[in-house]
Amino acid sequence: MPGKTLALIHTSATLVPVFQQLCRDKLPGVDTFNIVDDSLVRQIGAQGGITPAIAARVAAYIGSAASGGADHILVTCSSIGPAVEAAAPSVKVPVLRVDQPMADLAVRTGKRIGVIATLPTTLNPTADLVRRRAAAAGQSIELTMRLCEGAFEALMAGNAAAHDTRVRAALVELSTQVDVIVLAQASMAQVVATLTPEQRRIPILASPPLAIDHLATLLSAS
Repeated sequence: MPGKTLALIHTSATLVPVFQQLCRDKLPGVDTFNIVDDSLVRQIGAQGGITPAIAARVAAYIGSAASGGADHILVTCSSIGPAVEAAAPSVKVPVLRVDQPMADLAVRTGKRIGVIATLPTTLNPTADLVRRRAAAAGQSIELTMRLCEGAFEALMAGNAAAHDTRVRAALVELSTQVDVIVLAQASMAQVVATLTPEQRRIPILASPPLAIDHLATLLSAS
């Protein structure tokens, strides 16, 4: 593992310290560098999805990461996942979308899988990924999607408490209907930590630590 370089591509600067800490803890000796563009998610929201122009920008960042010396590339935003998969074959190093290990674990954990998000532009790509990873594994699943209406808007307005309240209520309700819950956005993980043991009756999966664990396995084997 020492001597390897990991590039991380983010659509929010707030994720940089989160992943840097995970890398320090789980990827000792691995060099990292970050590429950040927080305009991508705003444009996806404005356009209602990934446009060819947005996909081209994602591909350019992946190409830049590869030419910058990365041995592996991790893209930490679920919203641009489809563009990441489309661009991955254009470079000669492995490219991982952050939610793939989480989706794989969910498929192994239970048949009834819940996907929760505060943005439809994140909910749909994550749900689609879970479906495809289940099909690849030969597993039959029942998928329940839950959008926390108003939570993202509350967060953007500076009302984190209202965001957390909406997410918490959705998590508690969804946990009575499924075997495992997938968080489409890592930002919701902090709400999971506030649940009581009774409320957190099933596994609730967040992508960042699972992605870094997956990379640790890959880098150790290479």
